[in-house]
Parts: sequence; C-alpha cells; structure tokens
Amino acid sequence: QMADPFLYDTGERSQYGCLGHEVQIEHIKAYVCRPSFFTDKAVIVIHDVFGWLFPDIRYIVDLIAGHGYITICPDFFKGTEPWKTTDHWADFADWMKAHDPMKVDKEADVVLKYLKEQCGAKKIGVVGFSWGGMAVHHLMLKNPQLTAGVSLYGIIRDSEERYNLLNPTFFIFGEKDHTISYDQITLLEEKLKQYCKVAYKIKVYPGQVHGFAQLKPEDMKPEDKPYIEEARKDMIDWIKMFI
Repeated sequence: QMADPFLYDTGERSQYGCLGHEVQIEHIKAYVCRPSFFTDKAVIVIHDVFGWLFPDIRYIVDLIAGHGYITICPDFFKGTEPWKTTDHWADFADWMKAHDPMKVDKEADVVLKYLKEQCGAKKIGVVGFSWGGMAVHHLMLKNPQLTAGVSLYGIIRDSEERYNLLNPTFFIFGEKDHTISYDQITLLEEKLKQYCKVAYKIKVYPGQVHGFAQLKPEDMKPEDKPYIEEARKDMIDWIKMFI
C-alpha cells in the first residue's frame, strides 16, 4: 500500500484569476502568459497529475512570466482526464501507465516549434512539478533544444540511463516528501557526480512535503512560507543563469 501523495482538496483550491490566455497549437491546448515587453526567452511549464487547468500551475506560469519570460503550460494529457483527488488510489498505477511522463517528446516538439516560429523564442527552458518533474528529467536527457531545466519533486526511477543530462538541470525536493525517499535523492546525487557532464544542482528543502513549491500564497502555512519562497526564487535564479 503506497501512501496517497495528494494531501489537498483540489476542489477548494479552484479560485485563481489567471493573467494569461488559452491557445490551440496543433493537437494541444495550452495556457500562455507573456510579459508586457518583447522577449525572445521562454519557459515551458509541465503540470503535475492535476493537469493544465489546475489553478496552482497557472499561478506558477503567471509568476514566471512576471520575471520576463514567455511562459506556456501545454496540456500534456492531450484532452484526457487528469487525476482527481476523488479518484481511487488503487487505480493510480493504471492511470500512470496511460499517462507516461517519459512519453512527452512529441508534445514538447510541437510546443518548441510554436515558441520558436510563432513567438520568436531563441532560448527555451523547462520547469515541471511532480509528474512534470519526471517529464523534465526525461526531456533534459533527450532534447538538446531545452537550454536549462528545473525538475521539482519528480524522479525517474529504475533506469541506468537517467544521469547523462544534455543541459543544466536543477532538482528540487522536499525533505518530508513521502513519495520520494532520501535514498533515491542520494543515489541521484552519486550518479550525477559520476556521469553528468553539464551543470546540475540538487537541493532539499527542510520540512517540505510533496507539491510544496506550487502553493498559492493563501494556501501557505507560515512555517513553510520561507522555504516555498526560497524554492521558487532558486527555480527562477537557475533559469536566469542560463536563459
């Protein structure tokens, strides 16, 4: 019996007035937020299991756009149902088989093409949370078009081919994440030291649970707020260093 990682009621968290707009790109819908000035720098945000409509992820898109990036969150589930907190945890493994974070390459290519051809983006980074963190890890091994990546509490398990990253990647974890053991983080660190030829960073934030870094301000507990804000600042600083 695995512990249920989804510790909050998504229904209660639905109030957020988005700053961006939705677009259709080939077979994918996407949420886009642009800064008020022209830029040729862009960031793809990869959502967690709750999908591209979830207000918390749109809040993150708006936040990154506020730092001067064309920011886009595509629907990597391609119109299929995201996971819901009312779904049965016993079904999660089957749901994951149908929503494999290591099979995002085609959609990533479509979005990269859109950012380059329609938005004039020259440098593109990627940030992902949980399911999206796994997708980021995968893409940073496969797609050289992505200049830098930030993977938040998503870890590719059981693969020897997950350490030879193509471009700088930052891995963010919460110390109290019961979906990722400390051993897995230690193994990641050891193997990256051995195989990785580009800049990378691993940071564990004290006392933080799975999903901590995408909370909206009104959902933060006072004791967690400094770590959440630090993680977000670290995420933005990493992107700014390379993009």
